[in-house]
Amino acid sequence: MGTVIALVATTHTAVAPAAAAVTAVPAAPVAPAVAQEPRPAPDVVTPAEAARCGATAGACVDLAARTAWLQRDGQVVLGPVPMLPGADTFKRPPGPTSSATPTGAFHVLRKDADGYSSEFDEPMNHAVYFAPGGIAFHEGSLTTSSNGCIHLSAADATAFFDHLRIGDGVTVF
Repeated sequence: MGTVIALVATTHTAVAPAAAAVTAVPAAPVAPAVAQEPRPAPDVVTPAEAARCGATAGACVDLAARTAWLQRDGQVVLGPVPMLPGADTFKRPPGPTSSATPTGAFHVLRKDADGYSSEFDEPMNHAVYFAPGGIAFHEGSLTTSSNGCIHLSAADATAFFDHLRIGDGVTVF
């Protein structure tokens, strides 16, 4: 036992991790786990999701998972991030009286940093319009659904606005 104490006191590089593990096992794992807890799993796009979106899309939306991500040349560059689709998504097919987010392959039609919906009297900051009827990604509540649009946090809406270009593909499934 005297040699173990002597090794701890001299803190050799090869022995220090073993000594730390013996004397401070409870403290070492707790700090990293707490630092990683704020971001819930899963934090990756699965191969199945990537296949449903396709490599040519610039933005992908998984309505069931309520996530969206940005990609370039088939490689994820942001996300998946939380999003909230239109209020009636999954309840009835999209149409003139529906507020469901439409599914399919679309393209970015236009962008408006200070967008505003006169129909619903609501701001649509960092709006990236991609489907007929004014459907867009934009900053919005992640607890109150939109009328067909994809709500993103302020930071994520800004990232989508900055990343996506007119004509980029958007796949919603």
